[in-house]
Amino acid sequence: MGLDDLTNKAKDAVNSDKGEEFSDQGLDKATDFANDKTGGKFEDQINQGRDGVDGKLGND
Repeated sequence: MGLDDLTNKAKDAVNSDKGEEFSDQGLDKATDFANDKTGGKFEDQINQGRDGVDGKLGND
């Protein structure tokens, strides 16, 4: 199994329903952590970044 095979398997896993659920959970935790650490001062920017990343990951 080559690097291309592993890359394709990883893409398939992320683009599955389970992968979408997993990535959303991770992004939500990271967003909550960042908002907590900044006292909510940059909440809009953090949420925009979260949404941008979410658009690149998963299948939704």
